[in-house]
Amino acid sequence: MKPRDMGTLFDECAARRSHTTVVLDRPFDIAPERGTTFTVPQLADLVEEAAGWLHAAGAREGERVAVVKRNHYDYDLLACAAIRLGAVPALLSGHLADDALELLLKRLEPAVLVTDRPMAAHHARRVLSLSHGDGHGDGHRNGYGDRDGGGRLVLDDVRGSRAPSPWLRHDDDPLVINHTSGTTGLPKLVVHTTSTLASRLARFESTRVPVIGTRRDDVVANASSYAHGRTFCWTASVFGLEPRKIVILSEPGSARNVLGVHRPTTVEALPSTYVRWQQLAASSHNPFRSVRLYVSSYDAMHPPAVRAMLNASKRKHPLWMQGWGQTETGPLTFRFLTRKAARRETTARFLGRPVPGRTRLRVVDPATFEDVPRGTPGLVLARTKARCAGYVGEQDRWQAKNSGPWWNTGDLAVRTRTGGVRLLDREVDAVPGFSCLEVEDVVEDRLPEVLECVVLGPAGRLPIPVLVTADGRLDHERWWAVAAGLPDLGLPRVLKWDEVPRTGTGKVRRLELLTRLVGNAETHGTGRWT
Repeated sequence: MKPRDMGTLFDECAARRSHTTVVLDRPFDIAPERGTTFTVPQLADLVEEAAGWLHAAGAREGERVAVVKRNHYDYDLLACAAIRLGAVPALLSGHLADDALELLLKRLEPAVLVTDRPMAAHHARRVLSLSHGDGHGDGHRNGYGDRDGGGRLVLDDVRGSRAPSPWLRHDDDPLVINHTSGTTGLPKLVVHTTSTLASRLARFESTRVPVIGTRRDDVVANASSYAHGRTFCWTASVFGLEPRKIVILSEPGSARNVLGVHRPTTVEALPSTYVRWQQLAASSHNPFRSVRLYVSSYDAMHPPAVRAMLNASKRKHPLWMQGWGQTETGPLTFRFLTRKAARRETTARFLGRPVPGRTRLRVVDPATFEDVPRGTPGLVLARTKARCAGYVGEQDRWQAKNSGPWWNTGDLAVRTRTGGVRLLDREVDAVPGFSCLEVEDVVEDRLPEVLECVVLGPAGRLPIPVLVTADGRLDHERWWAVAAGLPDLGLPRVLKWDEVPRTGTGKVRRLELLTRLVGNAETHGTGRWT
């Protein structure tokens, strides 16, 4: 089924008598009493009910409905419910710091805010609280709270409210707002329309492609950050393909128990989640034995994690599909890896080739914006019809990243002789003379005890290697043996996983980490296109 209206997507799938069962690792925060197993018709009913709740809370067509809560797939159900009303959902990660969340909510000025964060209640006209036992103001079913949080509603205040008929919007009207990861500062609020997201991105994924396409007998597992745009696009495609089962993980740690019972045949997860699953994949509890296809997006994957996951599968020819793109553009390049290819792989920097017929790439001189020869480092520009429609509250910033029909990704890369893309670094993170990502690859490949290596480039001093290990310790003799073959680096800093500041997608907040370590976030890059 080709995705059409996201507000009635689940209704359309239910009308087709979809046989898909959805299994959760924990109940939805918006329906904790309904358990962890759903049919598609039950999801359709929940979306319609949620539309009634939002309408009773005051959401109307053309207004924004912000959602900020604990990570779970009900983010996307609430988005569909808001779209059904003609409203525009704005999905904000529960991992955002209070100051960042406050600024983003001020830019959004949402009519309704759905949240489990008490501090957020002061930044919307009407608040629907998901906090259990949270007191509310006037208690009226249709009470409209003011900006100081008075009249805050909880779900019990709006349950049973009837949803109006679905609202159909123009394909070029705003459909959904997602934010970027925010590795280099305050996230941008990215606006997509039905044309840019559902029609261009999801429709491409909805095609039944041999080997990599979703099959009707698949058990599809997803472990993601559901506030981000990737899963909303995934929703628009995967339900139309009607796999046998969809397994949703809200936390990486639930994989052992949930995937041990519901063995997946395809898995999509955050790069940071794959890193954390390596130990599980190598254990006797390995739940990945039946996986035929792994999918990764957001970030480049360092080779050790790719090898570990492919080796965990007992299939004869499991496949790894790597996508690279941005919230603003969707996927720009893709590549595939087999076990044999992964064994030869020494770098995560090769990102594959542009999606045929969908995207075009140029590598240009950052100063002149003239094309550079193949093999020469430069700034990556992308051309795609899936480019977002703007940034909320920062349209000048969005316009500055446009060069006619081309979008400035802010990434430095090399275009290979055969047309592939070899990523070097984000421009803001770049260090003259070498690639931080390349050094990270080498360290992770040669020191298996390092879960993650992050090379930071402070201005005026040697790059700092940050080494993440399970216990925050490292054999320094082993480190110096590896460092001897690398470019000049400063003394390593060894940290535990939870000591590293991260985004909702698990990416390292490099500038924040740099500030913690040296007292400021000054780098060699300009940061003009972040």
